Amino acid sequence: MNIKKNMVEDRILKALDDRVSPSHSALLIIDMQKDFCIDGYAASQAGRPLGDVQQMIPSLQDTLEQARSKGVLVCHVGFLTLQNHFSDTAPWLSQRRRATYANDRIAMQDSEGADFIDELKPREDEVEIRKHRYSAFKGTNLDMVLRANGIKTVVPVGVSTNVCVESTIRDAFELGYYVCVPEDLCASWDRELHNATLKNVNARFGLVCNKESLLSAWNPSSR
Repeated sequence: MNIKKNMVEDRILKALDDRVSPSHSALLIIDMQKDFCIDGYAASQAGRPLGDVQQMIPSLQDTLEQARSKGVLVCHVGFLTLQNHFSDTAPWLSQRRRATYANDRIAMQDSEGADFIDELKPREDEVEIRKHRYSAFKGTNLDMVLRANGIKTVVPVGVSTNVCVESTIRDAFELGYYVCVPEDLCASWDRELHNATLKNVNARFGLVCNKESLLSAWNPSSR
């Protein structure tokens, strides 16, 4: 037992630079879709404040380009509601209808609102994941894609920090991935909820970093 324990301890990646090495990291861009990010679409129509998410879009663009240049696996994760509620259970639909700043037709199948925003549009050689629940792992092939590409660490960014990002973080950790969350590359309609998620992540699920430290880890020669 002691030998096995020591072998596991030897494999632990402790430093941020080691955990987010481009060779084994994936950038998960979560729900950066028109319905969640652009004025006049579903979340905006439901009264959701979009200032924080819109403000971080340029930083996400820069991070995406850096990830591409360094060979980091990029996964574009988008929420999708199937027509006629085919993807909804009764408990899920009931809660969606009372959710804050949302509705049960957000990111509807075949709607423009379900499209990724132009600034973060996937390339043909990048992974696209469509989910019907908050977590990017629930009912999707994300775990298979990550394992097939030798991924050890996920870097979740996007919206909303306290819902889809947090749900993905929890599942990633319990599936055996390192989690590193850049605090300025995810956003919520409520900064208290955003901060609460980051505090909880740092206590239980992974490392909280920022864009600067993440890009510095990807570009050690620039220090």
